[in-house]
Amino acid sequence: MKIDDIAKLLGGEAASLLEHTCTTVSKKQLHLPGPDMVDRIYSQTDRPVPVLRSLQALYSAGRLAKTGYVSILPVDQGIEHSAGASFAPNPVYFDPENIVKLAIEAGCNGVASTMGVLGAVARRYAHKIPFILKINHNELLTYPAKADQIMFAQVEQAFSMGCIAVGATIYFGAQESTRQIQEVSKAFSRAHELGMATILWCYTRNPGFVKDGVDYHASADLTGQANHLGVTIEADIIKQKLPVNNGGYTAIKFGKTDKRVYSELTTDHPIDLCRYQVLNCYCGRMGLINSGGPSGGASDLAEAVKTAVVNKRAGGMGLISGRKAFQRPMKEGVELLRAIQDVYLCKQVTVA
Repeated sequence: MKIDDIAKLLGGEAASLLEHTCTTVSKKQLHLPGPDMVDRIYSQTDRPVPVLRSLQALYSAGRLAKTGYVSILPVDQGIEHSAGASFAPNPVYFDPENIVKLAIEAGCNGVASTMGVLGAVARRYAHKIPFILKINHNELLTYPAKADQIMFAQVEQAFSMGCIAVGATIYFGAQESTRQIQEVSKAFSRAHELGMATILWCYTRNPGFVKDGVDYHASADLTGQANHLGVTIEADIIKQKLPVNNGGYTAIKFGKTDKRVYSELTTDHPIDLCRYQVLNCYCGRMGLINSGGPSGGASDLAEAVKTAVVNKRAGGMGLISGRKAFQRPMKEGVELLRAIQDVYLCKQVTVA
């Protein structure tokens, strides 16, 4: 995909997104993705040598190999959203092998999924594409439904099946977040001991984050702080939803913030809002990958490309897109994932 094709998909937003220059936080302040990411950034940390090898394996796989960017296929929705709701649109993905085949065919850097999915096909595929085991989930069979990430797998199981990384979610802001932080911190420490990298889904979750009909769960200031907490427990890569607004702290009137967050460090431009997320990932030392979001039908391709453009131009490290890809025929899913990757391969899409 060329720059003209990307601009066509962006439509009326093309000029705003492709020509924008950040005047809030300069790109010169950031540690930007590049082919030397492991040598330049991670090798300076306290990560054990085998973790560096695992990170390099991730960065060296797929169509984005040796660019510093990553495209990951995540499919844990069989637990998170129920298998029926997730796979009914395309029942072939009830079979775990097809999930891995989609990631390989699309040229992803890795595939992230559940213990059962990856374990079912580990001996056939763990050496063909980097495996990332998601160790905790929010299951929706409990009634009344509750939002709580609980452990479904052990770090040692990920190591035994040949995973290069583990992933986990924390619902920052939830009543259960204290326990989740402690559990995930311990699990990530163990993963590093065993030589695996760590990826944290840094979600905000609290009914109080909706104020006067406005949902601030994806506000730049709240998600930015969630990112900062995530890198504090040594997540190597942060996964976050793209910010859609700002001012969660000030609207809800809790916690601590500073007026300069809104007057100097951010604007209402989507790239500037995402850059604040990158800033909170230690200025990009730990990479930010944004979520591809739910499947919306015909608009999925354009939305996925837009998210990739915003993430890349903000200084992010890539995209992790699931439902938009697997809730459609495999050929179309491959095309969508490759379109996302094309944004990161396009040299004319630069950091703002």
